[in-house]
Amino acid sequence: MILRKITARTCRVWLSRVVSGSSQERCFSVPAQPVPPLAQTLQGYLRALEPLIPEEELVHTRKNIQKFCGEGGLGPQLQEGLERRAKHSNNWISDWWVQWAYLESRQPLPVHSNPAISLPKRDFSDWRGQLVFASKLIAAALDFKNVVDNGRLPVEYMRGQPLCMELFPLLFSSCRIPGRKHDTITHHSRARHITVVRNYQFFQMDVYNSDGSRMTESQIHAQLLRIRAESWKTDKEPMGILTSEHRQTWGQAYSRLLKDKLNKESVRAIEKGLFTLCLDSPVMRVSDDKYSSRMAAQILHGGGTHSNSGNRWFDKTLQFVVGEDGSWGLLYEQATAEGPPIATLLDHILQYCKKPDPKKTPLIPLQMPKKLYFNIDREIKRDIEHAKQNLDILINDLDIRCFNFQRFGKELPKQHNLSPNSFIQVALQLAYYKVHNEVCASCDIASQRMFRGGRTDYIRSPTNQMLKFVLTFDDPSITREAKLELLREAIETYVTLTDQALKGQSIDRHLLGLKLQAIEEGLSVPRLFMDTAYGLATHWKLRTGQVPANTDSVMCFGPLVPDGYAVCYNPQSDHVHFSVTAFNCCEETQAETLAATLHSTLCQLQELLQPTV
Repeated sequence: MILRKITARTCRVWLSRVVSGSSQERCFSVPAQPVPPLAQTLQGYLRALEPLIPEEELVHTRKNIQKFCGEGGLGPQLQEGLERRAKHSNNWISDWWVQWAYLESRQPLPVHSNPAISLPKRDFSDWRGQLVFASKLIAAALDFKNVVDNGRLPVEYMRGQPLCMELFPLLFSSCRIPGRKHDTITHHSRARHITVVRNYQFFQMDVYNSDGSRMTESQIHAQLLRIRAESWKTDKEPMGILTSEHRQTWGQAYSRLLKDKLNKESVRAIEKGLFTLCLDSPVMRVSDDKYSSRMAAQILHGGGTHSNSGNRWFDKTLQFVVGEDGSWGLLYEQATAEGPPIATLLDHILQYCKKPDPKKTPLIPLQMPKKLYFNIDREIKRDIEHAKQNLDILINDLDIRCFNFQRFGKELPKQHNLSPNSFIQVALQLAYYKVHNEVCASCDIASQRMFRGGRTDYIRSPTNQMLKFVLTFDDPSITREAKLELLREAIETYVTLTDQALKGQSIDRHLLGLKLQAIEEGLSVPRLFMDTAYGLATHWKLRTGQVPANTDSVMCFGPLVPDGYAVCYNPQSDHVHFSVTAFNCCEETQAETLAATLHSTLCQLQELLQPTV
């Protein structure tokens, strides 16, 4: 077994050895990510601040920008440093971004970082159906891995341009490793097993036969039946709960845990597995209108320490969750995975699940799946109890509201020559304003996969045009025609920002790069990044994300700040799935209120576009 432990700083050197030759060639056929012009980014930053801060603060920020980019300022020097970095690296910002946004973050992975995707309910309602579907799911994931490994995954395109395929080989056999100061990533080649967890008990299950062939669905099903028979007791310590802790706390507990040889072997088996399958126990039934919210919560965090949260290893890149009631989904860790590759994986799984098992079961005796044991001393027991308390506090603090908006979908904006994503972004700003009587710093995620090693950047809102539309929307003195024109201007401005972001010309990763370049050169952080405006501009009260999926899936993650929201949406042709999250500890934010206001706002926008007589 080959093990690589890496930080983002060494990721690209390591990646060139991990990615197959054909995938590498396809990855390096895309251009390098450009460093945007300094003046362009600073002008864009000022424009982004205008709807958010008073004029007197804006004057102060303009002065800081002038000093930063003027004669004797650090701006040109740092820009030159970034341009040199771009010439000598696979991607000038991605390594820094992964390190800064993920590996150095000390917040717990559940809720704060790992996104969850809840998929349409399957047609089963007991443990027998659960295991049959789980077998199909495992076979489908292995089939996708085979496609990736053999270089048969078609290159993806966006707007006619090929996309970097670098992340696909990293989806399997990868895991995040906790550290006291920062985390690392491990990737294991030639893994032959997955990890199955049920009733808090972990099993190492081989999924390849001795001749190297993938196990059939029947073989997998037989092994899952064995695991069920060996895991019927629920009196085990939930070791997986430890991975839900604050990263520094988990890093310290991790060091203690691995001092024991048996514990180290069990943890390594989990980390080396291709992925983890979580077989969840039944949960309390809820009404149909609350089902999607409950299921999103189950995938996101497991429902609490008295439910299925012990059936998770949150550090693992891929965790498939299958319940007994037909519910299922995927939880993924973002240091090595992102939405678009995950969507491609899920689409492959869904298509595979429509087909019968294509392989005949060979007459090969199967080894019993290996149960993973842990020696739990007093210190580890204490760590588990603390982790249970902290996770339950976090889960109880999170408010989740999912709903399916059925009045219209993405076809309505298209009929009026409007971008569906930009239309929804305007609706979100309008709904937020209706609840809070202000607009806020908001970020939408833009893929940078048009570039080699590209990850993401932000599309910022509100814009001046959005603010103007929001302020006039409920004004009865403004005609419908004037409001429509303001709506169109707001949407077109957001489309322009989206185009800029997809071309690598957005502002946030560039600003981050300038700040980190100063630190790299041993310089003081420029005042530009220390003033009130920058703090407000990066206090993301509205975190948004579109699910790039062709099915009725619901993505969910927590807000970026205590007084913020996270809104995910999946626009289909005639409906849109939404998830809204907020923290209960903040009296000003309520997920249910924003969700209800968003629903009514979308109805009002439909009336604006298509007035009834």
